[in-house]
Amino acid sequence: MITRARPLAATLLLAVAALAAGAAFHPGQLWPDNNGVHINAHGGGMLYREGVYYWFGESRGRGTRGVSCYSSNDLYNWKDEGLALPVVTDDPTSPISRGNTIERPKVIYNRKTRKFVMWFHTELRGKGYDAAETTVAVSDKVTGPYAVVRSLRPDAGTWPLNMPAGQKEGPIPQGVLQQTTKPWLDAALDGGIVRRDRQGGQMARDMNLFVDDDGTAYHIHASEENATLHISQLSDDYLSFSGKWVRALPGGHNEGPAVFKWKGKYYMITSGCTGWTPNAARSAVADSMLGEWRSLGNPVRGSHEQADTTFESQSTAIFAVEGKPGAFVFMADRWRPQNHADGRYIWLPIQWEGDKPILKWMDEWSLEFFN
Repeated sequence: MITRARPLAATLLLAVAALAAGAAFHPGQLWPDNNGVHINAHGGGMLYREGVYYWFGESRGRGTRGVSCYSSNDLYNWKDEGLALPVVTDDPTSPISRGNTIERPKVIYNRKTRKFVMWFHTELRGKGYDAAETTVAVSDKVTGPYAVVRSLRPDAGTWPLNMPAGQKEGPIPQGVLQQTTKPWLDAALDGGIVRRDRQGGQMARDMNLFVDDDGTAYHIHASEENATLHISQLSDDYLSFSGKWVRALPGGHNEGPAVFKWKGKYYMITSGCTGWTPNAARSAVADSMLGEWRSLGNPVRGSHEQADTTFESQSTAIFAVEGKPGAFVFMADRWRPQNHADGRYIWLPIQWEGDKPILKWMDEWSLEFFN
């Protein structure tokens, strides 16, 4: 047999294929970056830009140190790009002051302004979760640094598009509303909390961003003392709110919203509200982002323990895999409140049961699953 030397390009392709074949996700395990350090990007989200994935998240140690950024061209191996937005000030008026809470940062790209826009949930030092604000920052470069534009509560002075006229008038709840109590639920269902917060803006806690095919962007956030999700259309530059918004799943008590679009439908997976303790996920579908959201139930398939705790994790985002139509990855956090930096990541492929997105546990899997 006569053997011939392979061209260099073919050899490199074989090497890359071999590496890809051996690559895999291991949900719940330590995930080292290029420096051999466990990735520190909690409550995060994904941005794909010019052949590279960028994973933004909370950089946590004893407190929130800022927003971290990691980059990858294969989703398995990640390079630490440093802090896209560091916490570097003691100015109590700044949303990124030391001691403030920065949660669930998400970054999107604005094709018109050619800016990268970051939003995240903000709480003020020493005030617990009373501020319930959202902060926007902007950068010319995907990895930052990002400059804070403003911190605010959404949609001040406006009514939701789907709020009945009869709910725009009525009593305004007084005092502190304890979650899961009857007064809290009653106030949410009849629009009382919306009426209470209309002038100064609606509450915004756990949040996410979604950019539709036409470039319209939406800010999805837990509001009304965590009773109801709000979906707010952003301005054309993504730096403020357009005034168009809806209440989704009123009284449903949802957090951790993660949204994706497939075959003309909009899908959302959320969690319940139990702090750092995991709970059963929920799912919903709509014909438009500002349309009516319909519950699809718990998307988790498996044992009772898995279904009741979403594999001991909480949803944070769902992203599309470039070049694989219909391939979506569910991102979740397995929180470690005693040592937040050690929190683990649960990544699983979105599967389908008829027209319902579902999740099944896998100890190990790769992008070949989508083939």
